[in-house]
Amino acid sequence: MRALFVCEGNRHRSPTAERLYSATPGVASRSAGLSPLARVELTEELLAWADMLFVMEARLEKLIRRRFALALDGKLLVCLKIPDDYQFMQPELIAVLTERLVPHLGEPNRA
Repeated sequence: MRALFVCEGNRHRSPTAERLYSATPGVASRSAGLSPLARVELTEELLAWADMLFVMEARLEKLIRRRFALALDGKLLVCLKIPDDYQFMQPELIAVLTERLVPHLGEPNRA
């Protein structure tokens, strides 16, 4: 399973999710952001790589669906509804990510 996590700037939420699942057997994880100033900007190539796309906010989901409609064909897109209120690897962010991602990806391996 290839999981792609997307937020706005690829600085806090999506890189935390990527790191959270980076050592989980059966899950390959990457992250990106929608902003042109993102650390890693979302591209059609990244979408082609992914089996599942996890986006942090409904607003971003709408933008992705509009901008990448063709590249999303056949992809499962899940909105996690996590606001941009957290810092990278903040324990509260890890807790909410875990709670919302376990139904889709199972328990993360925090090795």
